[in-house]
Amino acid sequence: MQELKITMLGASGVGKTTLLTAMYEQFESNIGNTNLQLTPDDESAVLLQERLIELKELLDVFEARGQIGITPTDRIRSFTFGLGKKGTAPSLQLCFHDYNGEYHNANASKDDKESVKKLLMESTAVLIPIDAPSLMEKNGKFHERINRPQLIKDLFKIAYRELDSPRLVIFAPVKCEKYLVNSKTAKELLEKVKSGYAPLLDYFNSLGSDPGVASVITPVQTVGSVVFSRIEVDSKNNPHFYFRKIRHDAEYSPIDSEQPLRYILSFLLKLHLESRQWQFFNFIRDWLKLDTHLKKAVNEFADGCKTNGNFTVLKGEKWLNI
Repeated sequence: MQELKITMLGASGVGKTTLLTAMYEQFESNIGNTNLQLTPDDESAVLLQERLIELKELLDVFEARGQIGITPTDRIRSFTFGLGKKGTAPSLQLCFHDYNGEYHNANASKDDKESVKKLLMESTAVLIPIDAPSLMEKNGKFHERINRPQLIKDLFKIAYRELDSPRLVIFAPVKCEKYLVNSKTAKELLEKVKSGYAPLLDYFNSLGSDPGVASVITPVQTVGSVVFSRIEVDSKNNPHFYFRKIRHDAEYSPIDSEQPLRYILSFLLKLHLESRQWQFFNFIRDWLKLDTHLKKAVNEFADGCKTNGNFTVLKGEKWLNI
């Protein structure tokens, strides 16, 4: 079975595992309306279920201090899902690679740093979770410290320097519930993402459009029922983020967590329809070309990509089947 690699890229505490867990929790309910089936392997199912329990337990208290998130992974870990038609064996594996954000620290080993670069080079898509309060509050004072946009840009400059096929990069603001309550603050969030990652977006533009990079912004409300409250800075200038539930009886209810997957499948579908041969993606043709029912199911799910309001395609729309 062919494998499709997706990297969760970001520093420790930014929300990589939290985003993946929210995506996992919403897969079944969103794919259920199509003829698609997404099934985690045994290890992935157990690990993500444990993390889902951790996320739900955050709501046991009315105010939570610190990052809204869960236990980080201590190494590179793959969460594998089989994708195919309902009632049949999976025909494609989606492997989401999560890793310890400490790999970005100055004291990380050379092997750890190289492993992240290798993942980027081998991945069809990259998800960049963005800690929204760090980006938005206090004029972005803690954005560099927590989201590490400069470091992320440097990684892409190495991994994409000889790009020979299109790639998809998804910017996913998380913990963003506070900023999506009205159109004004939602627009401010989008503009902050664009300015906060401007050097990286400029780099993507410098690569041209053939093959080029498709990049999108897809905000994900990873808990859905909490909002950012305030930041308190300690004597060592370390920020502590506080969140509160929207009401005492609020439950875990992520919103739009399936959007990254919709964009990934939209990207694969367009590559399948593209007339040129991309060696990196030849298997996609084989995966879809003989099964019209599978192609129809993928297309139905990909049609759910949101492209207005809080969501936007920054670059490479021609590589997305929308």
